[in-house]
Amino acid sequence: MVERAGGRGTKAQSGEAEAVSARRRSARASGASDASSRQVAQSKKTIALVYDFDGTLSPRPMQEYAFLPKLGIEPKEFWAECTRVSKAERADALITYMHLLYKKAKEKGVRIDRADLVAQGRKVELYPGVEAWFEQMHAYVKKRAGDAGITVKHYLVSSGLTEIIEGTKIYPHFANVFASEYWFDAYDLPFPKRVISDTGKTQFLFRINKGIEDLGENINAHMPEDERPIPFSNFIYFGDGDTDVPSMALLKKNGGHAIAVHDPGESEAKCVELFKAGRCDFYAGADYRKGSDLFKRTCLLLDRIIADVRVKEEARGLGCS
Repeated sequence: MVERAGGRGTKAQSGEAEAVSARRRSARASGASDASSRQVAQSKKTIALVYDFDGTLSPRPMQEYAFLPKLGIEPKEFWAECTRVSKAERADALITYMHLLYKKAKEKGVRIDRADLVAQGRKVELYPGVEAWFEQMHAYVKKRAGDAGITVKHYLVSSGLTEIIEGTKIYPHFANVFASEYWFDAYDLPFPKRVISDTGKTQFLFRINKGIEDLGENINAHMPEDERPIPFSNFIYFGDGDTDVPSMALLKKNGGHAIAVHDPGESEAKCVELFKAGRCDFYAGADYRKGSDLFKRTCLLLDRIIADVRVKEEARGLGCS
């Protein structure tokens, strides 16, 4: 099982940036700055592939596969009520949907705990090719990068529910999952523990960038660009619509990359709009199978990142000679 935010392994992840900084300070004090520079360069050989979930990896919102059917509620009616309530109460739309899910469950006498939500994740459908995609990305980078030591990490940043995501087949492929989550033992009705909005997603891009993935750690302290373990230029973000615009814009402004996806059977108009606005490098149907447009365009961006990492490494070598 991979490491999770707040889990046993994340202290090592979150301490990576500080470890790099400490090595640099020690190197300066000892006159071994060249060795320190090589260590910093080594930490910048990771490519981060970051995904939204609903509409990006899965055709529909994850709550529609098991949660709402279990309550006997039509999805369109539920989401319409969420919109009405959030507007009437001037409430956050995501907190509203998380509240209404369990309010409806209580009204119908249906008890759903954390284990039930995880079990629901097994019913979530994925777009074609998603299950094999992650290992194929690892294989492609390994083949193209050769012995350069460049690796891939997959991250999920979603306003969906952590508990349901944990039950999906693809959960073990993620180095970390940042999603909305419930506090189950705090109240009679579960209380939102974490809510991730469209703008809130950008916080987690910075956490990945700085190597501070433990949510208990503050990310606001300044960290020089050359000490950040995964540069934004090593990112590719995958999203399907307006809620992904802040993340796409952040990466594009900082040298990163983004791909907009759409349901293969539906209009690509939104993706075209994002492309023309400069929010993404490419757009494609959400077909993750080898040979698809999405697969080929992702590989083009991976080739660019791999080349960029090699160029920077070569330049550092000249500087140390």
